[in-house]
Amino acid sequence: MTYNLEEFEKLDKLKTKVMKYIVYKKRTEQEVRRKFSNIEEQDLLDEVIEDLKENGYINDESYIQRAVAEFINLKNLSLKELKYKLVSKGINKDLVDDYFYKNADQLEEYEINSARNIIIKKSNDMEEQNIIQYLLKKGYKSDLIKTAIQTIGE
Repeated sequence: MTYNLEEFEKLDKLKTKVMKYIVYKKRTEQEVRRKFSNIEEQDLLDEVIEDLKENGYINDESYIQRAVAEFINLKNLSLKELKYKLVSKGINKDLVDDYFYKNADQLEEYEINSARNIIIKKSNDMEEQNIIQYLLKKGYKSDLIKTAIQTIGE
């Protein structure tokens, strides 16, 4: 597209705002769209987003990888909770499902370790059956909960 000077300045100003927003913390495309949804020139926003995607500043697939790695290091979440957090960020559910499918073994191991950590933490305060119910409510798979329980004694 060709722009006159005024349009080019608007585009540049918008790009600067979006860059500040995504450089501060990595964002998904949907998060950028939500943040800047009040802008009148949505076509300019579309152009800025496409440019940033082409240059690798916005990449939902790499966002999934970073976010999952961060969650794995910091929290004890079920895979169901992980998926929910990613989808709630506006990431396409098919992209999330694809990532989980490709990394199933690693993620299953994470869920077992996560369940084991929760079981150990709560074993002083709660009975085993209540802990199992708690984990099931959080979205943990029953077979992985059983595996986690079996590995505690090892």
